[in-house]
Amino acid sequence: MDKKKIIILASYPQSLFNFRGKLIEALQVNNVEVHVAVPDLANNRHIKSQLESNDVISHDLKLARTGLNPFLDLITFFQLIKLIKTLNPQYVLAYTIKPVIYGMLAAKLLRVPNCFALITGIGYGFTGKTEGTRGLLRKLLKKMYKLALRNTKSIFFQNPDDQKLFGTLKIINPSQRNIIVNGSGVDINHFSVVPLPKNISFLMIARLLGDKGVREYIHVAKRIKKTYPNIIFCLVGWIDESPDSVDQKELDEWINVGAINFLGKVGDIRPSIKNCSVYVLPSYREGTPRSVLEAMAMGRPIITSDAPGCRETVINNKNGVLVPVKSVDALEEAMLDFIKEPDLCVSMGRQSRKIAEEKYDVHKVNAVMLKEMGIT
Repeated sequence: MDKKKIIILASYPQSLFNFRGKLIEALQVNNVEVHVAVPDLANNRHIKSQLESNDVISHDLKLARTGLNPFLDLITFFQLIKLIKTLNPQYVLAYTIKPVIYGMLAAKLLRVPNCFALITGIGYGFTGKTEGTRGLLRKLLKKMYKLALRNTKSIFFQNPDDQKLFGTLKIINPSQRNIIVNGSGVDINHFSVVPLPKNISFLMIARLLGDKGVREYIHVAKRIKKTYPNIIFCLVGWIDESPDSVDQKELDEWINVGAINFLGKVGDIRPSIKNCSVYVLPSYREGTPRSVLEAMAMGRPIITSDAPGCRETVINNKNGVLVPVKSVDALEEAMLDFIKEPDLCVSMGRQSRKIAEEKYDVHKVNAVMLKEMGIT
């Protein structure tokens, strides 16, 4: 039987294996030839080599992940038209904002029969203030999403809040097929349970964006260290291109005052999770945060925001604690509870692993997606 083709469109080369590796494997098992189109492969040759060694055909996409340069975005759009026309795939799956918008528009133009959009989060334009630059960006994104998503056979959402928002904003209509999946899933064998460290320590993993709650995390670290100077607060992450990003000067100040152990950008986050007692992500909004799922799979309790995408991962006071968005006081109180009652790390961490196995196993998540796509 001839293989069918799929093009997966993304904006981060690193996400292909970190977030979609098992999905790619599942597609190949089902006799699908997998093509991926992502930007910046020239500077990520190890990823290109890894793709090739796994029989994935890669295409370097000219895409400015952030910004609104119409000339650059037109280049992306026409490149996608050329690529889709050349490959003539039966399936296109796109995730993250620009690949979804321009990928779905190009696929619509070329009448690809099976187009699927995966909404992994709503991004900078839909969070924060509704006036000024963000307000204008929101209006533009709303119109572009609405036009692009008309062509989709199904839209995958990673949490019910994003699904509801797209309906409320009339980006999607009630007749459109859409389905909620449990995030990107997590490989529960790769992220296996490891013993907790002897001393209480906290960890946050994120791009260094204000909307990730990184400043709240640092603020609490400074407060707690005044009373508990030996408590360790680790931060894994990197400065981003987004206008919401922390700058180098601010990061240097955090490091210099001893608020955090900054670990930078790491390839394998398992050692960082292994060395923490509690995983913290005080984000303002997510799709479903993959780092939280990985920490859960490794048996760590979670402190995260009672916010879209985050709240789905925690049963409050069972496998972690939900805190109000932007509440430094509530975040501090939650951390102090673990410092004062370290046995909570054991009991809640055990529940985290159980939830990861039952709800977020990547194979279960991918099975739902492949069935919806008509591949299995």
